[in-house]
Amino acid sequence: MASVRSGDRSERVLLDRLEQYYDEVPRGGARAERHGPFTLFVREGEGWPFYARPAREWRGAVSVADVAPVRARQRELGVPESFEWVAETSPALRPAIEESGLAVHEHPLMVLDEDAATPERDEPPEGASVRILGPDDPALPSALAVPHLAFAEPGTGIGVAGPAELAAAAATRAGDGSVGRAVARLLAGRTVIAAAVKDGMALCAGQHQPVGTVSEIVGVGTLPTARRRGLGLAVTAALVADARSRGVRIVFLSAGDDDVARMYARIGFRRVGTALIADCPEGPYLAG
Repeated sequence: MASVRSGDRSERVLLDRLEQYYDEVPRGGARAERHGPFTLFVREGEGWPFYARPAREWRGAVSVADVAPVRARQRELGVPESFEWVAETSPALRPAIEESGLAVHEHPLMVLDEDAATPERDEPPEGASVRILGPDDPALPSALAVPHLAFAEPGTGIGVAGPAELAAAAATRAGDGSVGRAVARLLAGRTVIAAAVKDGMALCAGQHQPVGTVSEIVGVGTLPTARRRGLGLAVTAALVADARSRGVRIVFLSAGDDDVARMYARIGFRRVGTALIADCPEGPYLAG
């Protein structure tokens, strides 16, 4: 029985470290507004809008009346009405969120433990090379574009979007300011991008975002016509290796669904909880 309690304590410590990370990582590009039991991260400058999360020190109940002012503030700011949290650390939040009318999406929360081996990187197929991208890498626009094509066709099956769609999406990224924002984050050390590149285009790409000794792997996506070739695992392994070279001890991610979670489990990640994302049912939703 003592060993079970010890294991429970270690899991609580781990989840608390992830909560600390979740609270810290947006602050490099957002200001934090306190709204009752929530912290709303408001983007400063260009880029993807942030979300609201349970405030780190909040331990009380949460009601639908607490959710409404946050949603009103998000509408005032012109950003998506979006909340993110971990089910195991904020179990009382989901009923209030759902009562407010938002849709809740579940994602397996997975961790590669500190003592787990760095995943081996298999040779990528068909002449692709897996590398960490620098700020001047010509593959950067396609590396920013390919996850969006991937998430628009969720799942692990081979899809429709292919090289023509990727080229068009990469051209858009090259001209809309996305590359400049990504370069600024790369130079600041807030983001690392890895990609599986063939003929100058990223067939798969993802990022990790280090804060101290913790980093989250985000946005790993493979061009739908290039799936089931091991590219996602190769990119993930490259991100893990880079994170550990920077002194990161805990690497974690939120899988899109159980099928994707099983893929990550093959290289050593284990499930420790459920990440929840809430948004408007009629609004766009992309699982990362």
